Formats: sequence, structure tokens, C-alpha cells
Amino acid sequence: MITAGNLLIHELIGLEAEVVRCTDRKMAGTRGKVVDETANTLVLAGAGREKVVPKKACAFRFTLPSGEKVDVDGGLIALNPVERPKRLAKYCRL
Repeated sequence: MITAGNLLIHELIGLEAEVVRCTDRKMAGTRGKVVDETANTLVLAGAGREKVVPKKACAFRFTLPSGEKVDVDGGLIALNPVERPKRLAKYCRL
């Protein structure tokens, strides 16, 4: 189960996300479902198109399946999705 405490080590694909802050002002407000993830980007699908968003330059608001919204600094999750659980487990409340 995904919670605010374990989001950093959980799978992000399938979650709704919104860019709440970004160094590129055009990206701010971008929202959609996370359909792909690399070490440096999230791909958000919404409004009939996919948008590649850089993690390090942005802050995201993820909507958990419970409806809870969690803000995450993109620089914190800018890791390979496979490596993220190992590297960020110390920051999570399990």
C-alpha cells in the first residue's frame, strides 16, 4: 500500500502527478498520470498527449490511491527507479 511515508521507495508509474514548481515556467501546472520513469525524467500522460518532465528541475504533487496528496522535490527522486528503494529507504516511514 502506498502511503505518504513510503512514496519515495514505491512505484510511481500509475499515480496521478502535477508539476507544482519548475525552473521552466511552461512546465508548471503540467499534470497527468505517470506512464514511464527514467533516472532523470517522468513521462506524464494527460489531455491526449504525453509530456516528458525533468525530475531535478521540478517539484511534484502526487495523488495517492487513497486520495491523499503528497509533495515531493524532484531532486530527491532523481534516481534510477530500480535503485531508488535501496538509496532512499532511510528517509521512509515504513
